[in-house]
Amino acid sequence: MQPEFWHKKWASNQIGFHLPQVNPYLRRFWPALGLEEGARVLVPLCGKSLDLLWLAHQGHEVLGVELSEKAVEDFFSEHGFDPAVSEQGPFKVYRAGSIELWCGDFFALTAGDVADCSALYDRAALIALPPAMREQYADHLKRILPKEFQGLLITLDYDQAQMSGPPFAVVDDEVQRLFGASWALKILEDQDILSESGKFIEAGVTRLEERVYRLMCR
Repeated sequence: MQPEFWHKKWASNQIGFHLPQVNPYLRRFWPALGLEEGARVLVPLCGKSLDLLWLAHQGHEVLGVELSEKAVEDFFSEHGFDPAVSEQGPFKVYRAGSIELWCGDFFALTAGDVADCSALYDRAALIALPPAMREQYADHLKRILPKEFQGLLITLDYDQAQMSGPPFAVVDDEVQRLFGASWALKILEDQDILSESGKFIEAGVTRLEERVYRLMCR
């Protein structure tokens, strides 16, 4: 999956993956992580998610990484922010208050860039990637994240033969294989959401589960 795919999605406003509200799982499960005020949270492939704003309102420093410059600029303009813009290696960095959005290739992120991050929030990154890139994504996270961190991961599970992604189906066995050797995983929620998902029903999908994981260092 090439960057141009996502640039076209944003340019044509084909962004059905963007939620018009804060993710309910984030509201429900994030407080139980017990993070200190000011903790920095890494949000890969963040788009213009309202979750970024919610995390900032909880007292966190937010580091979102997004390939599409349109998504980044839309986030700040839609919330009335006038961000300062700078360069950080290959990234164009937009900052307003406690929110930094780094525009560029997530795989260019280094351990030094995220050394002060103590949490991860992934609602739409892993499921946005085809299988080979999911392997690359998991390996990259394991290389760059600090030893002490925790976070939330949200996945979708359905019969991939019934609909092509993205969002892609990521079964529990794959999550355990990708992350289980390095991090402790706990399923917090496993919910059938097919009745709420018209796009999937129209595509002929007969089963759709949304799964929420808590990730912790071993």
